Amino acid sequence: MSELIGHLHPAFVHLPIGILLIALLMQWLARKEKYKALQPAIPIALLFGAITALFSAITGYILSITDEYHKTLVTWHMWMGFATTLIAFMLYAKEKNPQFGVNKKLLSIGLLVLVFVTGHLGGSLTHGSDYYTRPLADIFSSDTVSTATIKPIPNVQEAYAYSDVVKPILATKCYGCHGPNKQKGGLRMDDSLRLMEGGKDGIVIEPGKADASEMIKRLMLPPDDDDHMPPKEKSQPTAEQIALIHWWIDNGANLSKKVKELDQPEKIKPVLLALQKAPEVKHELTDVPKVPVEQADVAVIQKLKNDSVVVLPVAQNSNYLSVNFVTDSVVSKEDLQLLTQLKKQLIWLNLANTNMADTSLPMIAQLTNLTRLHLENTFVTDKGLPQLKNLSNLQYLNLVGTKITSQGVIQLKSLPRLQQLYLYKTNVKSKEFAALKTALPKTYIDTGGYVVPTLASDTTEVKAKTNEY
Repeated sequence: MSELIGHLHPAFVHLPIGILLIALLMQWLARKEKYKALQPAIPIALLFGAITALFSAITGYILSITDEYHKTLVTWHMWMGFATTLIAFMLYAKEKNPQFGVNKKLLSIGLLVLVFVTGHLGGSLTHGSDYYTRPLADIFSSDTVSTATIKPIPNVQEAYAYSDVVKPILATKCYGCHGPNKQKGGLRMDDSLRLMEGGKDGIVIEPGKADASEMIKRLMLPPDDDDHMPPKEKSQPTAEQIALIHWWIDNGANLSKKVKELDQPEKIKPVLLALQKAPEVKHELTDVPKVPVEQADVAVIQKLKNDSVVVLPVAQNSNYLSVNFVTDSVVSKEDLQLLTQLKKQLIWLNLANTNMADTSLPMIAQLTNLTRLHLENTFVTDKGLPQLKNLSNLQYLNLVGTKITSQGVIQLKSLPRLQQLYLYKTNVKSKEFAALKTALPKTYIDTGGYVVPTLASDTTEVKAKTNEY
C-alpha cells in the first residue's frame, strides 16, 4: 500500500510548482493598480499550492523509502520540499493576516528560490545530476555526443572488454535504474565493484556462467514479464549487445583484460568487429508535404479502383494519395495515363511485383511529387533508371529483386532528397557497396542479407524423426 501511495508522487509534484508560481506572479502583478483585482485570488492560490505541496512532500517521502535513490540527493530534495510547503503556508498566513510577523517580500523570494531548488533536485534524481546543464554542455562542448552514447572502437582487439565494450552498453540501458542517482533492488551498476557485489536479491553476475547469471536471465525474459530488464517502456539492448554481455560473463567477467586476451568463438567475432564501425542511422522519412493540395479527380480514382488498384489518402484529412498495385500485377498504359492525372496528389506509389519495365518509366518520371516508389521484383534495369532523375522529391526507392547493377545505381546520385535505397538481391556486387555509399553519402543503402547472431542461451528444439508412409 505504501508503495502505491509513493507512486502517486509524480501526479502531485507538478501541481504545487505551477500553482505557487502563478500565486507569486499574481502577487507581483497586484502591486500595480490595474491588477489590484487579482489580490483576493492570491491567498486561495497559495493555500491550494501549499496543500498540494504537502501531499507531494508526503508521497515523495514514502517513495524514497520504498525505492532506492541516491541517499544524499533524496534527503536534500525531501527537506527542500518540506521547506517549500512551510514557506507556502507562512506566505498564505501573511496574505490573510498582514500583522503576521514575517517580511512578505522575504517570504516570496524564499518561496521562489525553494521551488526552483526543489525542482532541480527532483530532476537530478529522475534524470541525472546534469539534467539541466546537459543541453548547455552539448551546445558549448566540442563533443556534442552524450557520454552515454556508444561510440565506435578504432581497434576492438586492443580495447578493454569491460570498460570499452560492456560498460557503454550498461550505461545506455541500465544506469537509469541502477546508476548513481537510483539503485533499484539495491543494485548499482555504474561502479564495477558494486556491480559484482549485486543487490538485495544477491549477485547478478556468475563469472564464467552466463546462463546462470541473473542479469542474463532477466535480459532474456519476455518484455511483458514483470522481471524483464530493462522494463519494456525503456530502451532495450539489441541481440548483439546481449551476446556481448553473455560472452564477457562466460569469459569470467574480467574487469581488466583486453578483448584479444579473451576466447572469441566464431559467432562473436563479427559482433566484435561491428563495434569498430559507427552504427548506420536510418533517416526518418518526412515524405508528406506540408503544403496542402486540392482534391484529386474522383472519376480518375474510381477508374483505378475499378481496375483493382488500391487508392488511399496517406493521412486523415489529407488530399495526398497512396496508390498500390498489390492486387493487380499488370500495369497497363491506361493505368499509367490515369496516374499522370493524379501527379499533384500522388506521393506514394507501389508497383512491386508487377510487369513494370524500363519502357514505362518515362510515364513514372512525370509523377514529380513522388516521395516513395516501390519497384521491387519488377523488370526495371540500368537502362531505365536515368528516367528517375526528374523525381526530385523522391526519398524512398526500393529496387530489391531487380537486375540493376552499380552502374545504374550510381546514376541516382543526382536525386537531392533520396534517403533510403534498397538493393537486396540485385546485381550489385558486395565489393561495390562501399563505392556506392561514397557516391551517395546522404543515402542509407540497405543491402539486406541480415544475420541474427545465435546466443549460447538460445533453445534448440530437437524432435524425434517419425516414419512416414
